[in-house]
Amino acid sequence: MTHTRRYGDAGQAFPIYITVAAGLLFLAFAYLAVGQAAVNRSGAQTAADAAALAAAQKTRDQLVGLWVKDLLDPAKWQDIFDGKGADDQCGRADQLAAQNDARVLSCTPELLRYTVEVQAKDSVGDSVVPGTENIRSTRSATAVIEAVCSLPPLDEGAEGDALPRLTCQGGKTWDPDPDDPGSLPGPEDLFDVHLAD
Repeated sequence: MTHTRRYGDAGQAFPIYITVAAGLLFLAFAYLAVGQAAVNRSGAQTAADAAALAAAQKTRDQLVGLWVKDLLDPAKWQDIFDGKGADDQCGRADQLAAQNDARVLSCTPELLRYTVEVQAKDSVGDSVVPGTENIRSTRSATAVIEAVCSLPPLDEGAEGDALPRLTCQGGKTWDPDPDDPGSLPGPEDLFDVHLAD
């Protein structure tokens, strides 16, 4: 009788073991689905950051080109440092998003700022969570172009035919010399490009 009861208890426990094992297996697959979604979101965020920064950097380079072109007309400098005159560079955002396996849903250019929203090309993938095979992560990022140099009033800071001196971050100064293009500050000297907080 004792042996029969022991085997009977073991037989009753077996379905519980199976249920627990199946539950743990389901949880493992659910955690895997969460991990897949996190990776997909992370990839989309990387694509959004890269796209926004690329458009902003292209605009920064264009602004510096405009500044060099109008170097002899200091009256135009402030408009350039304020971001005026640059073309829309959302095409550059499209390129960088594509390189990061995403597509741009929207690109909003403003003065010295780009906001880009992208969607991952790949879905989260098949999982035990229904519907994930059709879900694609969407993320956005904003990149800011910040002038790091200040200009003196036009009637100050220049002697004779000299151009106004630029005072930049860290106390660095530039005395632009149109006769020596190699001595002019570069894009990274005049503007900082970063993601908005």
